[in-house]
Parts: sequence; C-alpha cells; structure tokens
Amino acid sequence: MEDTQKTQLFERTPIPKAVMTLAIPTIVSSLVMVLYNLADTYFVAQLNDSIQNSAVTLAAPVLLAFNAINNLFGVGASSMMSRALGRKDYETVYQSSALGFYCALFSAMAFSVIYTLLRSPFLTILGADSTTSAATAEYLKWTVTYGAVPSILNVVLAYLVRSEGASLHASIGTMSGCILNIILDPIFILPWGLGMGAAGAGLATFISNCAACCYFFILLYIKRGRTYVCINLKKLKFNKSIIFGICAVGIPASIQNLLNVTGMTVLNNFTADFGSDAVAAMGISQKLNMIPVQIALGFSQGIMPLVGYNYASGDVGRMKKTILFAGKIIAAFMAAVTVGYYIGAGQLSAMFMENPAVVAYGTRFLRGLCLAMPFLCMDFLGVGVFQSCGLGKNALLFAILRKIVLEIPALVVLNKLFPLYGLAYAQFTAEVVLAVAAIVVMRRIIKGLEKERKCN
Repeated sequence: MEDTQKTQLFERTPIPKAVMTLAIPTIVSSLVMVLYNLADTYFVAQLNDSIQNSAVTLAAPVLLAFNAINNLFGVGASSMMSRALGRKDYETVYQSSALGFYCALFSAMAFSVIYTLLRSPFLTILGADSTTSAATAEYLKWTVTYGAVPSILNVVLAYLVRSEGASLHASIGTMSGCILNIILDPIFILPWGLGMGAAGAGLATFISNCAACCYFFILLYIKRGRTYVCINLKKLKFNKSIIFGICAVGIPASIQNLLNVTGMTVLNNFTADFGSDAVAAMGISQKLNMIPVQIALGFSQGIMPLVGYNYASGDVGRMKKTILFAGKIIAAFMAAVTVGYYIGAGQLSAMFMENPAVVAYGTRFLRGLCLAMPFLCMDFLGVGVFQSCGLGKNALLFAILRKIVLEIPALVVLNKLFPLYGLAYAQFTAEVVLAVAAIVVMRRIIKGLEKERKCN
C-alpha cells in the first residue's frame, strides 16, 4: 500500500511547509502536555501545602522513567517505520509497529508490577521521608500502579501514528487526554471538589491517559486498511533485522531517558537536604522550564519522520535543508524565551504559591535553569537527527556525556561551591558543550552522506 499524500509531504512539499506541517501539531501537543503537568503543580500548590507539592515533585522521576519504555519502543519503532517507508518496504513498517506496540504493552505491565512490589525502596530512593512519603505513595498509586499501561501506550501510539506523517492525529490523541486532565485536576484536588490533594492529581492523570488510549484505538479502527500502523497480532513477528533496527535506536534513547531520571533523582535528593520549601520551589521551576524545553523537544521529534524518510531514500539535499531550517527557527525562539524567563522569573514563580520562601527559591532556580535553553535546543535537534537516521550510538554517546560526564558531576561540584543555588546551573554547564558537539557531528554526517552520494 502506498499513500501518495504522505509521499507528497515527504518528497515534494516545500521544506518550510513540510517542517511546520509535521512540527506544529507535535509542538502544540507537547505544550498541552506541559500545561497538564503544570496543572498538577498549580492546583496542588493552591492547597498551600508544601508537603503535597513536594509529593508531585518527588514522584516526577518515576513518571519520567516511563519514557525509557516510550523511547525504546516508540522512538525505536517509529524510526524504523519512517526509514522503511523511505525504502517503500511496507511489510517491515507493519511488523515494526506491531512489535513496538506489544513490547510496550508488556513492558508497561511489568513496570507497574515491579513498582508496586518494591514501593518502599522506591520511595526512599526518590528522596521521600516520613513527612512526604504518604502523599508521594498515593500519587504514584494512581499514576504507576494503575496508570503505567495507559500512560505508556498513549505515548507509544502517538509515536507510531506520527511516523507515517499523521502528526495532527497523533497530537489530537495526546491533547485529548491532557485537556481532560486539566479539567479533572481541580475537581479531584481542591477542597471544594473531592479534596484528594496529590492523590487526586494522580487519579486525574490515570483517567485522562485511558481516554487518550481510547482515541488512538478508535482512530486505528476507523483507518484500518488506510494506515501503516498495525497492532494486529498476526503481524507480531520476531524478525531479527526488525528487532535490531528498533533496538539500535530505541535502546540508546531508553538509556538516555534513564540517565535523565538519574539526574533528576540526584537533583531532588540534593534539594531535599534544604527542606520541603526548596523541593517545592525546584519542582515549580522545573515545570516552568519544561514549557520551552518541550517546545524544543516537540520540534525535534516532529521533523524526525521527514529526516528519516529522506535519509533512507537518499535525498541528502532535502534532509540538509530540513535540519538547517529547523535549527534556525528553534534557536531564535529559545533565545527569546530565555530573555523573557530571566527577567520575569519572580512573577512566574509567584503564580504558583504565595509562600515567600518558595517564591524566593524559585526565582533563583528558574534563572539558572533557563540559561541552558538556547543550547539545549541544538542538543535535542542533534539527537533527533541521530535517531531518525538509525544512529543510536551517537544518541547514546550524547546521553552519557550529558548526564554522567557533565551534568551530574556539575551538580556535585556546584552544590559544594554554591550550596543549593548552584544546582540550577548544572544543566547550563552541560548543554553549552553538547550544543557545540551536536553541530559538529551533524555537519560531519551530512558531509559524509554528500560525499557518499557523489561517489555513487
């Protein structure tokens, strides 16, 4: 089956239009996801209870760990699908999507069971103490014990749908759950509703992810016979070349996420030494910082199908133009956001809690975190290109450099030199180096492809 409309988008649509067609829905979806994360923080913060707010912050690494599965089977399978589409190898596309879906399903179930059986050690590792452990456990009950499967499938299905160029449908599915979450949050969290606090935020997230999964299942049923995304068990075949292709991209992406979880856990543990006000402030600052970060991530993920398709089809010129256009747009945007965040850090922090100590902490944290934005976007773009082209080793190398070599050591050193406040500048230290490295490596990849094409 060949969809000429999708071929037109990948092969002949002008670069700016093709990039924006794929990237804008992904960015909007990412922004809505940020809003729903902010909604959890905002409505829990309205209780003016730093313990409840700390619970959401301390639980964040576990939810971020979901992305290890999302990246392994979502990024891995979608990259395999886009490259197979570029070669017009449709049977590989079907088998890749089926393998990605069912492996994600079984992994999510395993994640839920393991966390539930080992809940107490998990809470200790996250930095929860006798004050915050009960609230953190209630939040994680709904988001992990009950919610791991719908949360992971929701994201993996969006990746699979996006791989064939259906970025709008992928974004609608994700956004439907996020919008529902924003509506349910105040009802479940605040005293005038069910008054469940942090646990209510978890329940709202669980229900919303279930709704998003339903959207994708209905979409695939309606589009049966007209989509490359296949979750038919008959197509679940353990073909070695497909498994290797998915894992070559997915495993490095998954390890990258686990390293992100490690970094966040280290950061939260350092911050926890300074009390619940500092933890709450760091959580608020991270959520605010997540808005532009998710825009950059959404942009890099949005262009992945276009880069991967043209890489596999051999159109190096179109691939190069896509990367250059994307880099110019996102770098200019992130530089402007950095200026706005640095100037308005105090006002942004005060939107969440009236506690003067939390606002003071949050202002200084946000100013440190936002400085990394212009550099981080180039890092994300580089990793997106590596994943699109099946160059998982490059993505893994960047992940190791980011967390193990640069950011985590920077957290330790900066916290020693500038207790607490130095923590916010660790990411900036890492991303300056990685941005330069990403530009150098992308140039080498493109030059290598151009040379190879001339020889052929």
